[in-house]
Amino acid sequence: MRMTTRRSRRAFGALLASCALVALAACGGSDSEGGTAVKKLGKNESKVSILAWPGYVEDGSNDPKVDWVTAFEDETGCQVTSKSYGTSDEAFNLAKTGDYDVVVASGDLTARMVASKEAVEVNTDLIPNYEGVYDFLKDKDWNTFDGKHYGVPHGYGANLLMYNEDEVKPAPTSWSAVFDPTEAAKYKGKVTAYDSPIYIADAALYLMKHQPELKIENPYALDEDQFKATIDLLKEQRKNVGEYWSDYLKEISAFETGDSVIGTTWQVIASSVAKSKVKAILPEEGSTGWSDTWMISSHAKSPNCAYAWLNYIESPEANAQATEYFGEAPNNPGACDFASDKSFCETYNAGDEEFAKQLWYWQTPIAECVDGRADVTCMDYSEWTKAWTEIKG
Repeated sequence: MRMTTRRSRRAFGALLASCALVALAACGGSDSEGGTAVKKLGKNESKVSILAWPGYVEDGSNDPKVDWVTAFEDETGCQVTSKSYGTSDEAFNLAKTGDYDVVVASGDLTARMVASKEAVEVNTDLIPNYEGVYDFLKDKDWNTFDGKHYGVPHGYGANLLMYNEDEVKPAPTSWSAVFDPTEAAKYKGKVTAYDSPIYIADAALYLMKHQPELKIENPYALDEDQFKATIDLLKEQRKNVGEYWSDYLKEISAFETGDSVIGTTWQVIASSVAKSKVKAILPEEGSTGWSDTWMISSHAKSPNCAYAWLNYIESPEANAQATEYFGEAPNNPGACDFASDKSFCETYNAGDEEFAKQLWYWQTPIAECVDGRADVTCMDYSEWTKAWTEIKG
């Protein structure tokens, strides 16, 4: 079941008040109050600086055939400079430097950006292409706070279970294959998992389905007892994990060499492994996933070009190029018409609401439980970060 949307002013107030949710301790950040969304745009500045995941801002320098930046520059007069990052924690620290106009953030980062006033409210009326975005990606807990939009959707995807069909038999249908101690022990040293504190939610989702007595309703809202059970499960899993990955090229290599035979993955990885016997599935419990958001920095020196970029990257043609290159579902149905691979949208389940309902998109854990409980305190992201270090040893 998909997480429900709540727009509690009390919860939002707690989010802004508490720096404890921020990984790596204090919020820090700027003195900027963030401000309200602009009412109208002015003349484009001459440049825009973008902080993004690798593969989100391609100008042909990596591959002459992969370029959606040049068309934007020609259309708007905004010259693009960009920097890529490897993790959401790295992105957060880079965003605080004030060197970027635009930041693309996954759901484990967006709330931190808002809470520390590193992002400003976005006026979607000034982004015409926003209208074409799938409704099920709009007004969600990771891009809208207190009824205010803090960005626009980019693409989305699921954290799937991938396995080598020659080595893993019978074919798994459940996350039990990597979380049940007896099942996972069959592949000791060849189990792999995503290297990030947000992976704790994967284990919480498994317990939510298999240990109902814990009463977990949302894998990003864990009280002390629920959190302890989840961490204990991950410490048990650690005995069978051969490698944690954050660079997906390393996971591709591990499956090709046989160093890994089962573990969490992305569809783009499964499609890239040079082994015909590798398969990726959405397990019966569902999975975690991501829906990335383009945000405007509170430090933006080129806000008009920032809005121009948000509108451009929301366009079906540009969004198709970016999401197909990266390997994730696009944010709107029109993008499917511009994909070079006509099976692209089918492969990534684009627009499939039934598939999307089985995903629990990354969301920043905060002390104010995001499942709506008011009588307990949940473990915030700083606690998740600390626990992840202990799990890996």
